[in-house]
Amino acid sequence: MYLGVDYYPDYWPEELMEEDLDGIVGLGANMVRIGEFAWHRMEPVDGQFDFSFFDGVIRKLKSKGLAVMFGTPTATFPAWLAKKHPSVLSKDEYGRPRAFGGRRQYCFNSAEYRRYAARITAKLVRHYRDESAIVAWQVDNEFGHEGSDMCYCEQCHTAFQRFLERKFEGDIGALNETYGTIFWGQTYNRFDEIPIPTATITTHNPALRLDWARFRSYSLNSFAKEMAAIVRENKGAHQTVTTNVSGGFFDKWFDHAEQAEAFDFMSYDNYPVWGGLAEPITPAHIALGHDFNRGLKDKNFWIVEELMGAQGHDVIGYLPRPGQAKMWSMQAFAHGCTDMLYFCWRAMNRGAEQFCMGIVDHDNRRGSKYEEVRAVFREITPYGEALQSEIRSDIAVLYDYDNIWSWRIQRQSEAFDFTKELLRLYTPFHSLNCHIDVIPATRDFSKYKVLLVPALQIIDRELGERLARFASEGGTVVFSFRTGIRDRDNNLHFGMEMPGYVADMCGLTIHAGEALANGRREPIVSADSTTSGVCEVWRDLLRPTTAETLYRHDSVFFPEAAVTRNVYGNGVVYYIGGGVDSDILNEIARSIVKTRQIWHIESEPGVEVYARNAGNKQIWFVLNHTDKVRTFKGRRLEPYASFVVPAEEI
Repeated sequence: MYLGVDYYPDYWPEELMEEDLDGIVGLGANMVRIGEFAWHRMEPVDGQFDFSFFDGVIRKLKSKGLAVMFGTPTATFPAWLAKKHPSVLSKDEYGRPRAFGGRRQYCFNSAEYRRYAARITAKLVRHYRDESAIVAWQVDNEFGHEGSDMCYCEQCHTAFQRFLERKFEGDIGALNETYGTIFWGQTYNRFDEIPIPTATITTHNPALRLDWARFRSYSLNSFAKEMAAIVRENKGAHQTVTTNVSGGFFDKWFDHAEQAEAFDFMSYDNYPVWGGLAEPITPAHIALGHDFNRGLKDKNFWIVEELMGAQGHDVIGYLPRPGQAKMWSMQAFAHGCTDMLYFCWRAMNRGAEQFCMGIVDHDNRRGSKYEEVRAVFREITPYGEALQSEIRSDIAVLYDYDNIWSWRIQRQSEAFDFTKELLRLYTPFHSLNCHIDVIPATRDFSKYKVLLVPALQIIDRELGERLARFASEGGTVVFSFRTGIRDRDNNLHFGMEMPGYVADMCGLTIHAGEALANGRREPIVSADSTTSGVCEVWRDLLRPTTAETLYRHDSVFFPEAAVTRNVYGNGVVYYIGGGVDSDILNEIARSIVKTRQIWHIESEPGVEVYARNAGNKQIWFVLNHTDKVRTFKGRRLEPYASFVVPAEEI
């Protein structure tokens, strides 16, 4: 089990290193992560490589018993490269080159950038292939973060046209038919006439835009896979390969699960709060991040950047309360993190991240945050074996990047946000302390008891048949609004009643739908008129065929069903026809877990309890996410308290 910090000795005078390493060891750490932004330090001039600084660093780390995760430095290339080859710089939607000076400004389709990135990666990894202290390589840094997954340069334009030519096997007529280019007179004679979706009047074709999103994913992931392959070719047999996933993964233009295939394990950068946020994201949202990363390879994961202080590049965010960052760390371990590194050991006093606080801040004192990290390492170490155990879930949330990109291309409702809609279904089950997997819809989901399917508007025949088979064989499926209205080309199904390929299993048809603007909430009422609620974002007007109406729209003009339940074969299918409020969804979730006999446990609002199996024993992570005193099984929980305990001791 590796526990440690992100450490940047190249940012500081060398005379501080001994003090730093003694402090890191004093935490109980056994690993540091280094090097991911140090390209210029390793290649100060084109073709002149110098690893001597890091040779010395590693000697000192080894003398202190510290292992190393080394980052390949391709996220921040040197100024000389931008000056020598301006084509490596990506361009924005208006064709303006992104200036050197930030990070990740490179174009994934730049042949020059790929050549230089491949060279530094191979040289670095080959230099340290026999270094016993280096046990893991991190490829690049936070792929796609901060808009770096999008580029509109000429290189990307040409590569996109070739991408489409390969997809349609050189048949421009097939592309025209698929896209419906007859509309607005957009028909193409040749692939080199096809634009990329830069700024225009009104909007570009939705099918073209979805293919552009797929192309962006292909561009980024092909680069990631190439760099991972170079590391594998040159590394030592004892060294593993990973990359670190940033937050906001559903706002990215690349398929994370596809990328994960190139790596031995995935790592995550866990920031429950960041610059500009007045308060942290919700406990369920934080948990979702862990469950998503665990689902990328269906295995446990590392965290290589765990927040300890306030964060911000220009606007600074919320300051974690005493014990709160420790609690977030324990939540991560509960949900599948096996090894953890904190960002960062020492806050930088210069440069863009000087307000990203660390364990040791600018006063150079080891205070309460230092002790908090020590407490995490001390308390979690006895459970290292348990953290390696597989997390088994009866519930899975399904997502599909084509579908997510389709929503980004045409939001339909100004209030729509995919992550919020996923959380709308996820949160009620998280509140019951259930185990939940978050996985691509392409995965085999037959082992689960319950599938949560948020806003999945793209459903083809094959996926529809798989979902129907799952339900008919005894599974429970929960769909939300706008399900099944589109095909894989981002076009609406023609001549088919909605919700398309899942209409029969839902036992209904969608009569019509309405977008609900920000702040607009429409009433719904239970079938027996005893319970009321509200609907926001969108409302589907449902006409049951075999389904039972649980709630209807409380409207003179639109009295149709809003929430339904249908018995299908040996299973049950729910359809949530809008952004329904949490009270109703909590009621449905509670009914499902009890009927399906899914492990859950009651706890006060804001108290999370997560069970893990350690051999024949079960341990519980108990987490108070609130600023109030809570209790669990008679135990008093101070604000933001967290602890691990064998189940039999409660």
